[in-house]
Amino acid sequence: MPSGQRHLKLEMVLWPVFCAGFYYADRELTQVLAFALAYLSSSLLLTPDLDLRHNSARRRWGVLGFIWIPYSKVFKHRGMSHNLLFGMATRVAYLALIVALGAAGAAYAGLIDWPETYGALNWPLVASVGAGLYVPNVLHVLYDHWDTSRKLRRNRRLRAR
Repeated sequence: MPSGQRHLKLEMVLWPVFCAGFYYADRELTQVLAFALAYLSSSLLLTPDLDLRHNSARRRWGVLGFIWIPYSKVFKHRGMSHNLLFGMATRVAYLALIVALGAAGAAYAGLIDWPETYGALNWPLVASVGAGLYVPNVLHVLYDHWDTSRKLRRNRRLRAR
């Protein structure tokens, strides 16, 4: 299985390629920027390897790294967190739950006002952020699968000799 550094190197090498592709797909600059920032956030902070006890992504969270401890207890490595469709969704939902609980606690304590309405969402922008979050996740999982199958083929060849 590739190291976290190898995953990050692949994602960072492909980042400008995907950003350029997003730009040339006739997107607005704000959507390209949203995609680019979400991609970086996903690569650096929301990697599928957050289900591991020790990893560089959790260290990048600094003092907030502890919030991923329950996530690593619930999701075993290369399980649901490495699912192409649901992996990123589990991390986003978990993070949204943490933020919502914190906001509810702050509102209850009178530290913030709970907003009544949020207004209309900018769906193209939401889709750009979603794509930016998912693309590195897909790259990570596919790279894991490719590397594992490559090693299995190599081991079969060695045993056959």
